[in-house]
Amino acid sequence: MQKSPNRESLLRKPGFQTLLASLLCIVLGLLVGFIALLIINPSGAGEAIMDIMRNFLNYSKRTTQIKNLGNTLVKTAPLLMCSLSVLFAYKVGLFNIGAAGQYVAGAGACIYCAVGLGLPWFVCMLASILAGAVVGAVSGALKAYRNVNEVISCIMLNWISLYLVNTLLSGVKNPTSPYTYSVTKKLVTVDGVQQVVDHPQALLPQLGIQGLFNNNKYVGLALPLAILLAVCIWVLLSKTRLGYELRATGLNKNAAKYCGMQDRHNIVLTMAIAGGLAGIGASMLYLTGFEDWSVTQSSVPGMGFNGIAAAFLGGLNPIASIFSSFFIQHITDGGAQLDKQVYPAEISSLISSLIIYFCGFVLFFKTSLNRWLDRRGEKPLTDKGGKA
Repeated sequence: MQKSPNRESLLRKPGFQTLLASLLCIVLGLLVGFIALLIINPSGAGEAIMDIMRNFLNYSKRTTQIKNLGNTLVKTAPLLMCSLSVLFAYKVGLFNIGAAGQYVAGAGACIYCAVGLGLPWFVCMLASILAGAVVGAVSGALKAYRNVNEVISCIMLNWISLYLVNTLLSGVKNPTSPYTYSVTKKLVTVDGVQQVVDHPQALLPQLGIQGLFNNNKYVGLALPLAILLAVCIWVLLSKTRLGYELRATGLNKNAAKYCGMQDRHNIVLTMAIAGGLAGIGASMLYLTGFEDWSVTQSSVPGMGFNGIAAAFLGGLNPIASIFSSFFIQHITDGGAQLDKQVYPAEISSLISSLIIYFCGFVLFFKTSLNRWLDRRGEKPLTDKGGKA
């Protein structure tokens, strides 16, 4: 029996192996999530897991489906940026669990610049990049110059960023609610009296895309820009000298230093870039007007942590993270479709966390697959009579 060399060569490709491993992680995560649903309420578990997977398709009207697909895509853009933030640092040997805090810093900067200072959207976006980069650089500097584990410093900075941003945005809070004013408004002082006026310049351009999603006013520049940045990160890491130096520093800091690379500088730069990516992700959500910031919240937004799931599900590949980010956001929004009286909406978060856990076995899967292919290659070809 002849073996198929094309099939085996395909199975040996790292990209195809990553795809198979990711699909396996998804299936296992959904399976365990389904078991959890069965434990909570067996009678509706099948319909519940389908509701999570269908998300916007649960709506009966086609126009409503398209509009809610737009909502999912609006939240996919910042999730993709948080995913890129995590994978960029990981490629350089750093675990950026601080994407959540950098995201918070970016949110505070863009909202305050929009509402408090009345600046246009591109300036607000630059401010969010700078704020996230500063928070990331602090963690990088502690790692480079004082050998402080980046996980510890990032976790601490997550909470520091949250409370600093809450304090900052208290100055632009709507007095009738715990939320800030929308970025479509700005505060001005006239004759010593503070007034609220319209400020549409802070909104991201829609580029005419909203017409594709039943005039969903939140859909616009964010998603195309996020995809473009994903491609840029792939080019930077794979095709440039800087990307090579950063990855070399992550693989062996001492060897990189011996070769003349600036290891400390590269660590700080890596975390600054990672922080900037998370920061711009926040501006891609809040500058659409999709939601406002609550200055009373006591927990860090989950977007940064979901970025970890998207990064590892995408095999730490910037292009694959585009699709994994959409999937994570898809099932997250699908969890909101569950009957809250029977199932908790957090079941989608459970599935995401399970996917992260199973992603830890990706290397094991690839190693096992390659060993199996090696054993197949060592067996002699035989004819029907059993002779070699």
